Formats: sequence, structure tokens, C-alpha cells
Amino acid sequence: MCRIMLFMATNLKLDDRLIAEAVKAGGHKTKQAAVNAAIAEYVARRNRLRILELEGKIGFRPDWDYKKMRGKR
Repeated sequence: MCRIMLFMATNLKLDDRLIAEAVKAGGHKTKQAAVNAAIAEYVARRNRLRILELEGKIGFRPDWDYKKMRGKR
């Protein structure tokens, strides 16, 4: 998998107290590192929540033999 990282300058008004708390809580060396980690965690959490939306929408077959399908390539 290839990942392309794009960076852009951003001017945001952020709560200094929250940023300082995030830096300390995460053991980050910079505010930027703390914000990037927080955004990454937010995105990961949202993606996990999307998976939960699939509950009840995917059929389950207890007789499915996944090992049998492995041999058919």
C-alpha cells in the first residue's frame, strides 16, 4: 500500500489549554504532533463506528466452509 502525505499550512484558533493537555497526555514534543495524533485517533474512531453500522446487514452462514474456499484459486 502506498501512502502519499500532503501537508498544508493551516491557521486555526485552538484552545491553548487543551493543546497543552494533549501534548502532555500523549507525551508529544510539539503541538503539531499532538494535533496530528488527535486527528488520526478521531478518524480511526469514526471508521470503527462506521463498521458498527453494518450490524445486522451482513448475512451469516454457520455452514460456510472458509477452508474449502482457500483451495480454489
